[in-house]
Amino acid sequence: MSIYGDYIKSVIRTVPDWPQPGVKFRDITPLLQSRAAFRRLIDGFVHRYQEMELDAIAAIDARGFIIGAPLAYELSCSFVPIRKQGKLPFKTLSETYKLEYGEATVELHADAFRPGDRILIVDDLIATGGTMLAAAKLIQRAGGVVVETAAIIDLVDLGGSRKIREAGYEVFAVCTFTEDE
Repeated sequence: MSIYGDYIKSVIRTVPDWPQPGVKFRDITPLLQSRAAFRRLIDGFVHRYQEMELDAIAAIDARGFIIGAPLAYELSCSFVPIRKQGKLPFKTLSETYKLEYGEATVELHADAFRPGDRILIVDDLIATGGTMLAAAKLIQRAGGVVVETAAIIDLVDLGGSRKIREAGYEVFAVCTFTEDE
């Protein structure tokens, strides 16, 4: 991890036993509340992607929007929300994926991209990888090309980043957490 990643990681709060016993919740709220840390976070993403040819930032509902909107602005890209089912008002494409206990569905406006548009997917964290993979499938079905998937946090012990890489996508995370941290 870089000095940048170490700094961002140091600002993230760990809340033990939330939302249930045994879970360590990685809370990005302190990162968002700190002007300096939030600016450094967004600047780090901008520096990583400013030389890439990107057409759009696709951000996953809801915390991905926090990163995606300022990043799209700074990179002069369009911003495309990937929403939970039933939240978009126009014709949509849907992708259902498995959760630990059940399923979830994400949607994308069918006209979000032009064929061949180069897309960066962003979210706050990668856990099991299901949401990120569903988003990537949606983008491809809409004609976009996924350049990379990006998150603030990679919860490496849950295996999501590995699954995303195995599916053929590049993965970038600012910092990682393991279960024993």
